[in-house]
Amino acid sequence: MRWWKIVGLASVVGVVATGVVIARAERRRRAYTPDEIRDRLHERFAEIAEKA
Repeated sequence: MRWWKIVGLASVVGVVATGVVIARAERRRRAYTPDEIRDRLHERFAEIAEKA
């Protein structure tokens, strides 16, 4: 019965860790201003257009 508790605890820890990673990525993504996002998209498009 004890190993079920360990498996349950490990799964809870995994879910919490995943939530932390997602929250960090979301904060990092929202830190960009609209102008920065637009500039990055234009740069990416220019790189793709050069290759084609």
